[in-house]
Amino acid sequence: METKDMMMTSMLTMDKGENEGERDKESEDMGGEDDGTQRENGRLMLADGLADRGPKSMTSGSGQQVSNGFTTSTPQSPREGPGTAACAAGTTSGPGGGTGSSAPLGGLRTLMVQQTSLDRPRETWSKKMDFLLSVIGYAVDLGNVWRFPYICYQNGGGAFLLPYLLMAVFGGVPLFYMELALGQFHRSGCISIWKHICPIFKGIGFAICIIALYVAFYYNTIMAWALYYLLSSFRATLPWSTCTNPWNTANCNRYMSSDHNVSWSNSSTSPAEEFYTRQVLQVHLSPGLHELGSISWQLALCLLFIFTIVYFSIWKGVKTSGKVVWVTATFPYLVLLILLIRGATLPGAWRGVVFYLKPDWEKLLSTTVWIDAAAQIFFSLGPGFGVLLAFASYNPFHNNCYKDALVTSSVNCLTSFLSGFVIFTVLGYMAEMRQQNVDAVAKDAGPSLLFIIYAEAIANMPAATFFAIIFFLMIIMLGLDSTFAGLEGVITAMLDEFPHMLVKRREWFVFGLVCVCYLGALSTLTYGGAFVVKLFEEYATGPAVITVVLLEVIAVSWFYGTNRFCNDVQVMLGFYPGCFWRVCWVAICPCFLLFIIISFLAFPPEVRLFDYHYPPWTTVLGYCIGVSSFICVPSYMVYHLLNAKGTFKQRLLKSITPVPGGDSHRDFIVTNAV
Repeated sequence: METKDMMMTSMLTMDKGENEGERDKESEDMGGEDDGTQRENGRLMLADGLADRGPKSMTSGSGQQVSNGFTTSTPQSPREGPGTAACAAGTTSGPGGGTGSSAPLGGLRTLMVQQTSLDRPRETWSKKMDFLLSVIGYAVDLGNVWRFPYICYQNGGGAFLLPYLLMAVFGGVPLFYMELALGQFHRSGCISIWKHICPIFKGIGFAICIIALYVAFYYNTIMAWALYYLLSSFRATLPWSTCTNPWNTANCNRYMSSDHNVSWSNSSTSPAEEFYTRQVLQVHLSPGLHELGSISWQLALCLLFIFTIVYFSIWKGVKTSGKVVWVTATFPYLVLLILLIRGATLPGAWRGVVFYLKPDWEKLLSTTVWIDAAAQIFFSLGPGFGVLLAFASYNPFHNNCYKDALVTSSVNCLTSFLSGFVIFTVLGYMAEMRQQNVDAVAKDAGPSLLFIIYAEAIANMPAATFFAIIFFLMIIMLGLDSTFAGLEGVITAMLDEFPHMLVKRREWFVFGLVCVCYLGALSTLTYGGAFVVKLFEEYATGPAVITVVLLEVIAVSWFYGTNRFCNDVQVMLGFYPGCFWRVCWVAICPCFLLFIIISFLAFPPEVRLFDYHYPPWTTVLGYCIGVSSFICVPSYMVYHLLNAKGTFKQRLLKSITPVPGGDSHRDFIVTNAV
């Protein structure tokens, strides 16, 4: 956030014989106030003889200037107590620059005034744990529960853990660490931070905000589905456990080992599948993306309730969202533990665990496995969405973000691994009850794994209502954390870029943003809304955000400079990043991201949902949505070069030169007075 700085200088004329008692009293008051009052935007310091002792003495007392304009102040020594400034006020400089308590008051005096800011101080987290839980809640989302277990068993089971860990160590964690360090050092959102790194890349910030909006358009709809399930769970018999409901068809079969009179055919459907497709989504009323149909008023109300929770959780900033995550980030772990214990006691659970972890080492020779590992760790940790920059910008300047990066990324990976046991113990139980192989049961990925397979398994457990309620509550909590984080990234970016317009109107801006997200999500609430969700998930975010992060790494490592960035980290944390991190930022991370991009372009995903195969024109539409956000990067480059002054070479040089300064830039101005 840019600040208006006010510089004050004063000349004091002291008369030895006039009002000496009043001046002594004022000096004592000023000294006491300096020591006893900590002010965010500056301190007033009164000292003697600084001019005689030279600028070196003053520099060591005021702090060390660093590359972004921050000043690191040395802590007060124990001897600099309340009486220090008062003694200075009553002493004078001797001929040799020394001081004496009995010297007359009329000697050379120095008034040192710290540069102050007219803007309000930047908001900070109330507690360190608020920050950690917010980052963990953001990183641990719905993908950890449904995507990782499916990809793991599909790509060799336990053998998949090897490429997954390698991609995490050399790609995901370094990117995670880099974003936390950038946000904490420059204390800016994803738009305004670029003037301190490489101004011509500022379009990256705008692209990130557009991508975050696209995510908000479809991601919250999945929580609306979960809320519909949650409300339907408050009954003795779960509605997706029987075939006697109005929405069921003649093909509905409740096929379990206890139902000896039921025969299962290829055209048969389970009651859980029909509840999901015909009652919740109602996709049977839409032929495809070309005809979405009407809006489901039930889902519209559910989504309105979700966005209401989101608004009142983030409208006041990290002070409020930091408290909410104490529930939304911790409750899912409690539920996962309960479901894991329950799943481990079910018959056939061991079959699912073996299927989940049995290594197939030959799969490692396939390029697809490495592509899936890279994509999974990238989207799981979530760099590039502006969230890590925003969250870290509210940290204290000397917070150990290195340790935070290691802790939160480790928790995220372990949560994914734990979720696999929760899912596959239940899938093993389903296979045992249906007398089928696990792979026949686990054929669905994505939301269908949760809303059909897992929901059906819960319906056949004892105490089904209880487990259904806590399971869908967990799904909602996992989604809320990520929504808080995604929108906070946009809010921080806009408030830092337009502080004078938006800072004092934060509540109204957040309200407008939430309304835009709700209106943008209306297409996902139609009868064909599930097709829209799938389209956004495949094209709107994936390729665009990976390309944006690739440019971000290049801008930081190659234009801003790894050495300069590492110096910033050293000033902030007290140690210089090791050779491993520098090599990752300069070479390995760009190659890691380029590998994902090339693989996506070389092997475009075959998009299908249920029995609907997406026609070719939807692929073109998907790429257009993805490019609509990324186009901000080259557009801003052209705009920046056209509006700069000077020759083309001067414009180009200026556009890649960081602008010094920052929110906490503090200088000291010294004036001598007689």
